[in-house]
Amino acid sequence: MSCLETIKNGKAHLGIELGSTRIKACLISDTLEPIASGGFSWENKLERGYWTYSLEEIHRGVRECYASLADDVREKYGVTLTRVASVGISGMMHGYLVFDENWSLLTPFRTWRNTVTAEASRLLTETFNFHVPQRWSASHLAQAIINGEEHVGRIRYLTTVAGYVHYLLTGRHEVGVCEASGMFPLKNGEYDAERLEKFDSLFADKKLPFTLSKILPKIRSASDCTAVLTEEGASFLDLTGVLESGIPVCAPEGDAGTGMVATNSVSAGTGNVSAGTSVFTTIVTDKTLTDVYYEIDCLNSPDGSPAFLIHGNNCCTELDSWVGMFSEFAALMGYDADISDVYSRLYENAMTAAPDCEGVVAFNYLSGEHITGIETGRPMYFRVPDGKMTLAAFMRAQLSSSVAVMKLGVDLLREKEGIEPGTLTAHGGLFKVKGVAQTILADALNATVSVSKTAGEGGAWGMALLAAYSV
Repeated sequence: MSCLETIKNGKAHLGIELGSTRIKACLISDTLEPIASGGFSWENKLERGYWTYSLEEIHRGVRECYASLADDVREKYGVTLTRVASVGISGMMHGYLVFDENWSLLTPFRTWRNTVTAEASRLLTETFNFHVPQRWSASHLAQAIINGEEHVGRIRYLTTVAGYVHYLLTGRHEVGVCEASGMFPLKNGEYDAERLEKFDSLFADKKLPFTLSKILPKIRSASDCTAVLTEEGASFLDLTGVLESGIPVCAPEGDAGTGMVATNSVSAGTGNVSAGTSVFTTIVTDKTLTDVYYEIDCLNSPDGSPAFLIHGNNCCTELDSWVGMFSEFAALMGYDADISDVYSRLYENAMTAAPDCEGVVAFNYLSGEHITGIETGRPMYFRVPDGKMTLAAFMRAQLSSSVAVMKLGVDLLREKEGIEPGTLTAHGGLFKVKGVAQTILADALNATVSVSKTAGEGGAWGMALLAAYSV
């Protein structure tokens, strides 16, 4: 079946992912090949001490992303997109979105990027004997309770950004297995009942009007496609009003889960690296850890398999800022340089510098970094007095800094647990310039790193694959 016939017959599958700097949509054929795409650029804001996006930005971003996909379909194939075979929503994992009984937002969205829940993270980790990172929804809720925040008593729903958009499309409060495992620890594919009870007991003296199990989203498996796009959901997504309702919508997943799927790293013995605003490696295994490590998160893959994740809050943002500045300099000198060409030339030239970056060190923390215990970001670079301040050394230092934090967790897995990362499949914007970041990452992790041709498609493609799988 041709791409045109696939679209006209409503056989294509749609994935949308809300990333940190870009919302992407990917339409795939019935043979799972990307056939159209759309996007919307945005950026989080630091407001009142929290990294956040407003609900208005979420609404606008999702709609404009879909509209650009529909435009791409119209331009490429000369048809209007009215129906697809399935839809899936993904988003940056973790964070804190809480609503009252009417689904009115109680406090601005607190994203994964915030490093203000150290007290709650330590308390839950010690109580559960299980690492609950600062980014997780449970840590955000516990910290809000500890802080005595007024909105806590009115919470009736706790979800993620993917879970929220899924609710707008389907009217259902639910998430996929991997997404759920980044909110609260799981056991046998469900929230761990014993730890749920321990959480409630920790705050029994607060006399909260809810138990945690009542406000968390229900967990759905990757093969469960009982949710459908409602009339309200179709009208929300497509402002032109031509998108049909009744389309199956699969369980919403986080970017860790879509990264596993996009890189074919779901089964035990596989692993992947996702590098964009943040950077993380996920290693799927059939082993359990012998100890608790603050550097290593324990998640589940979309099919429920155990997975270890090492997450760095900072990756490409500072790097992109420097590339943008060099592009600005080129324009100042009278050159109209394509930004993709600027990236390619700077990255490739970086590999002419020595592996030690010739005495130049980049510290790319725009936000705090939990693994290294840094609460607040302050990007900077420094160099030894006799180091060589060359463009190649500077850019190699920036690229090395983008994956440095992740190395700490991988080294721990190798040295303390005897778990080797094996062959890792990488995707995300960091790898668009062929071979450069891939080489630096392989050297840092002492691992084999491959990059697929769909590396630039990222999680939206992975989410489209999950949507296809669900039906």
